[in-house]
Amino acid sequence: MNPNTEYEKFAQEVYQELIKAQGINTIDVQHNIKLAGKSGQKHQIDVYWEYEYAGVKHKVAIECKNYNSAVPIGKVRDFYGVLSDLNNVAGIMVTKVGYQEGAKDFASHYGISLKELRTPNRGEGIIGEIELTINIAKRQRLFLVDEEWAKANNLDFQPYRNYLDSLNSFNWPPRKPDIIWAEATHIPLETTKYSKIRDGKGQVVATFDELESKLSKSFESGSDYTYDFQDAYVDTRWGPIKIKEVKYTHGKEKQTTIFSIDAQEFIKAILKDAISGEIKIIGKNENIR
Repeated sequence: MNPNTEYEKFAQEVYQELIKAQGINTIDVQHNIKLAGKSGQKHQIDVYWEYEYAGVKHKVAIECKNYNSAVPIGKVRDFYGVLSDLNNVAGIMVTKVGYQEGAKDFASHYGISLKELRTPNRGEGIIGEIELTINIAKRQRLFLVDEEWAKANNLDFQPYRNYLDSLNSFNWPPRKPDIIWAEATHIPLETTKYSKIRDGKGQVVATFDELESKLSKSFESGSDYTYDFQDAYVDTRWGPIKIKEVKYTHGKEKQTTIFSIDAQEFIKAILKDAISGEIKIIGKNENIR
């Protein structure tokens, strides 16, 4: 089906839903008909609607503009010419994007109703949000690198420290970091999966499981706990790194998650009055105000 015809049929369906929801006595709703004007000229009407309200018969011509840009004044002026030639027929123009200011001024002066009619964009179907905040216990394992050994082996950890600090800029919402790594004595190191602490001869000195099993009760109450080493290396993604200490820190972090309630799949259309700004949400099964 032609996209313009699809939009016209869409407008017809939406107005039929509105009529049904408002309990209006509809006489007729037609798509793509011709009406004879007072001049004898026949005019093509996208959607024609006749209804009865309070004992009075009303006739409405709906002009559909399936545009991706604002409708200019010329198109509204042309529609006014058609309405002027018809016999007591009100006019509604619908489009997807909106209208230029001149078009709105002209339509407002001559009593032509301008509507924006479209399917909902992403996010427009959100009808509520739920905010969930939880406190998470956070344990960090940090290392005091032997800087003399690192210097002798041409290893500079300052760029790595700066990188860790740069990650804080991606936090949302922005918050002050718990630790500024560029100034910290102990830093996190990316250890290998089966990493152990070994001495200079390669003999295992301790495993991380052993260290964590020996953490004192004071650690659980929020105190840091540190293990000292004289001759110890840990396997990292950079290779073996000589360390002086392994430090465990304990704290709590507040984490907030927002869940959106999205009703987009239940919404058929959004109808907005371009003059007043009033919005109607038309559900797939009923009119939602």
